[in-house]
Amino acid sequence: MADLWHCQGVTPTPGPGGAVRQGSLRELNLAVVLGRIAAAERPPSRADLAAETGLTRATVSAVVEDLITGRLVTEAEPAPRTGAGRPARGLVLAGNGPAGLGLEINVDYLAVCVVDLAGRVRHHTVRRADLRPVSPTDALHRLVELAGQARAEAAAQGLTLAGAALGVPGLVDDAGTVRLAPNLGWRDVPVPTLLAGLPPLTERVDGVPLIVVDNEANLSALGELHADTDGPSSFLHISGEVGIGAGIVLDGDLFRGARGWSGEIGHIPVHSQGRSCRCGGRGCLEQYAGQEAILAAAGLDRADLPADTAPLRLAELATAGSADALGALHEAGTALGIAVASVVNLLDLDTVVLGGGYAPLTPWLRPPVLDEISRRVLTAAWSPVTVRPAALGADAAAVGAAGSVVRRIIARPAGWLARTG
Repeated sequence: MADLWHCQGVTPTPGPGGAVRQGSLRELNLAVVLGRIAAAERPPSRADLAAETGLTRATVSAVVEDLITGRLVTEAEPAPRTGAGRPARGLVLAGNGPAGLGLEINVDYLAVCVVDLAGRVRHHTVRRADLRPVSPTDALHRLVELAGQARAEAAAQGLTLAGAALGVPGLVDDAGTVRLAPNLGWRDVPVPTLLAGLPPLTERVDGVPLIVVDNEANLSALGELHADTDGPSSFLHISGEVGIGAGIVLDGDLFRGARGWSGEIGHIPVHSQGRSCRCGGRGCLEQYAGQEAILAAAGLDRADLPADTAPLRLAELATAGSADALGALHEAGTALGIAVASVVNLLDLDTVVLGGGYAPLTPWLRPPVLDEISRRVLTAAWSPVTVRPAALGADAAAVGAAGSVVRRIIARPAGWLARTG
């Protein structure tokens, strides 16, 4: 039973003499039933849930009523009758209840996304702007404006924002402070404090903040994990923008490292005495495979090419046989392959997912990446590595951020019900 509590994200609270409190048992039952409904391939009935969970029908019925009242679950239309008696009504996640707000600040854009409990994207906006000359406070105020528009759109669709997650391209500590985002020029930025003007997203429920700040590559990897349900449970997700970040997924869980700062693949040196990097090092991967580096090598002027069209323009030129574009992509893919080979050797991963601006460029990046993997990975001869484009592409961080909010509700519905009850 302890394993079941752990899997559902619920920690039972012992009472006097070590007995589990009734409230904790209810929390467990809510999480178990909602988790089954969320994972089911077809809408389960109350009887199905009782049979699968071992709970009594009376308990399941009471739990389901709580979930329906809290707008977490709704009844689906019954399947056509195949025999005598009234067909059972199946249960599905509600489409008009809580939703997650995903936010992203990157070097050259802001993004907001609303995802409902079933994982459907209900609102998505991207605003392009070079944020390097902008102060953190100003950048966050712009984001607050977009978040307000998203909240109004969610309300118009009958949704209630249950919280927010923000992705930033940098090192983020447990308190949500961005310790370093070299491509933005941010250092020790207390993001939750600066976002205090966005209630209720800075309130707390049961001590849990309703806004979470994380590395954007981590959120992208989580978005990919849950978008591709038939995909591998372990992979390296690389977000290729102006900077390059990676999210590492091992056995279905995000690997964060001892201090939560894993995945800075963009600052793996690929040329020991190479170009200077904004991080203070030399020869970092992003100086050879970041979006601006690829554009410069292809002879394209970034100032004349909007960031959202740059990968597509490169793809067009490569398809047309442009020697400059093909050479730039080959150089980037080679540098990327050197870094990826180091990660694969260390972690024994068999899948590499190219996301962000890399996704549409995968046909040209994949061959040199695989060449370097075959040359440098010790096990490559008998354990091949798959390199493929991300399912979510450039939207992964914002979608993954919003999805992380609703997954927390599914793991612990009692928190949401306490807030709304």
